[in-house]
Amino acid sequence: MSFLTRILPSFLVSWLLTFTLASLFHSQYVVNQLVNVGVVVGFSDRASLTLDDWLGLLPTYGAIIALALAIAFFVTAKLNKKVKKYSTQLFVIAGIVAFAIVLIAIESIMNIHIIAGARGWGFYAQLLAGAVGGFTFSQLFKATKNQKAY
Repeated sequence: MSFLTRILPSFLVSWLLTFTLASLFHSQYVVNQLVNVGVVVGFSDRASLTLDDWLGLLPTYGAIIALALAIAFFVTAKLNKKVKKYSTQLFVIAGIVAFAIVLIAIESIMNIHIIAGARGWGFYAQLLAGAVGGFTFSQLFKATKNQKAY
């Protein structure tokens, strides 16, 4: 029952936030590249593109992120049993590593940047999304653990 009440809700919230940030960073990177070559992009176009990207990336990139975070958080939870003092830091690192592995693996296998927003500084923005996801999971999991104690 611990999985359904503590782990799964914490994971789903952190995954949704992580994917949303990764999609947002991707969209804004692409828009920024268009602006750099002289294309005028209004706020409504930015918002529309961002929403379209979120919906378009959800079934593929969203699923890849979910799988990568699930593996990273599982491994980190096992490691965390031995190193409890650094729980938050370990989950943040796990989120970063999950994104780095996914992005590098996709590029290596397909020999292209399948996520256009993961080029240049966009790569680091994607890693930031992973870090936020790891931090969020860590905090939510701790909160549900402390709630159970009362």
